[in-house]
Amino acid sequence: MSEGAGRKAVEVPVHDALIVGAGFAGLYQLHALRDRLGLSAHVLEAADGVGGTWWWNRYPGARCDSESHAYAFYFSEELLQSWEWSERYPEQPEILRYLNHVADRLDLRRDITFNARVTSARWDAEDNLWHVTTADGQRWAATWLITAVGCLSSANIPDIPGRDDFAGRWVHTGHWPHEGVDFAGLRVGMIGTGSTGIQAAPVIAGSAAHLTVFQRTANYSIPARNTPLTSAFKRWAKENAAEIREAMHATGNGHPWPVSDRSALEVDDAEREAIFRAAWEKGGLRLRATFRDILTDRRANDTAAEFIRARIREVVKDPTTAAMLTDIDHPFATKRPPIDTGYFETFNRDNVTLVDVRADPIERITPTGIRLKSGAEHALDIIVFATGFDAMTGALLRMGITGRDGLTLSDAWAAGPRTQLGLQVAGFPNMFTVTGPGSPSVLTNMPVAIEQHVEWITDCIAAMRARGVATIEPTEEACDRWVAHVNDVANATLMPQAGHSWYLGANVPGKPRVFMPYAGGMPAYRRVCDEVAAAGYEGFVTTGARTRVTA
Repeated sequence: MSEGAGRKAVEVPVHDALIVGAGFAGLYQLHALRDRLGLSAHVLEAADGVGGTWWWNRYPGARCDSESHAYAFYFSEELLQSWEWSERYPEQPEILRYLNHVADRLDLRRDITFNARVTSARWDAEDNLWHVTTADGQRWAATWLITAVGCLSSANIPDIPGRDDFAGRWVHTGHWPHEGVDFAGLRVGMIGTGSTGIQAAPVIAGSAAHLTVFQRTANYSIPARNTPLTSAFKRWAKENAAEIREAMHATGNGHPWPVSDRSALEVDDAEREAIFRAAWEKGGLRLRATFRDILTDRRANDTAAEFIRARIREVVKDPTTAAMLTDIDHPFATKRPPIDTGYFETFNRDNVTLVDVRADPIERITPTGIRLKSGAEHALDIIVFATGFDAMTGALLRMGITGRDGLTLSDAWAAGPRTQLGLQVAGFPNMFTVTGPGSPSVLTNMPVAIEQHVEWITDCIAAMRARGVATIEPTEEACDRWVAHVNDVANATLMPQAGHSWYLGANVPGKPRVFMPYAGGMPAYRRVCDEVAAAGYEGFVTTGARTRVTA
């Protein structure tokens, strides 16, 4: 195929499928389409290596919050048996090594183009192809476009007045310099106390002359209790892979342990305290699974929230600092609950200061530091933005996607993202979104959600090809129904009560406030997806060479 009116024709590679992103989702999607269906599939990756979010996120302390034996592909017994994790919660370098191991074992690199940031993707109804352009001017075309760009891959860099006048250096945790940052002897200001800030602060404090943490929203966090894995545990995980996979598929959040069936309000204070204590000492995300109603009943949630606040007050020696850290304005686990290694202990260090910028907001960044509304100034050599991401939609909207009849994705989502199952968007034929808005995604152990998405998309493409279908996309009505259902499910929980949550897009100025992930759990979601497929892809419109059929 060639393009070029009034200029020399340029040959454009045409594939069955183009996949954007080479993280967990893109690697598996390439394998599934190329090696299972025998399609011509190709990956475009903005970075110069595989890894997705784990290629970019190299900030100090970057670590997974899923236990390592569950944070892996389970579609391949060979992959499971050929890899061995070293810690309960793996650090970024180890996860990156794992994804490189996957790419090598499955021989995926030959079908990946690196340093290829997608800047435009346009649907051409005349030739039934997606035409894709990358930042370096390369052009590509494909029947199917699959976005595997990740939910947390578009850095949210706050536009604070004076930012570009700062005489020192500023960095963002989501785009960390690959050569690292040396904090030795420096005065560091860190803005943000979400997951990345909670992981980074203890490490930065260990080498900086002084660390000032600017906190807008106090946060819950649970100790990770990270530890090296014993040889006995490694052996157990490999020998029981099938049972672990079954457990992950049975739980709403995709982790390999069940949520208890008891209510936090059915036990007395002493028993509840003992249950919470045991989970706290175990560490990790299991505390939120101790009772069935922590996310659905405010009184039950209050018991967990107050338990965690009490633990923070036990750890933090200065009462004023402890009061700021426990002044939490949202129910427990209604934001993504971080786990940490020594976060609260960090505030007992002489070289660490906590500043409450909800009480005294940042007015501007000056050439020498940060000035607050009160006039107080903090002299700094370097600023770390631990301000998270334009989650779930940011990376998609920055790709310049244009669907049928010139409809841009940014216009289609002007009032918030609308999808069918988090998998497709009305008006964008043959485009799939892996873990897109409207899917469980960030509320789960991500590899579990990714495997389900990739397999559904692969089966859908296989079915369409078998039927001789040219295009598939959801109806507007199906998207409306799914968005309404996503909101109904969310409103049955306490999660929408977290007003500043990135689940709602509230961390990005001007972004529509819409609850984006599906809170009904992976088993329910998997069941709906299977039912839709079994009903001939109900809610989707397909077109053949000459006919248009509503399935």
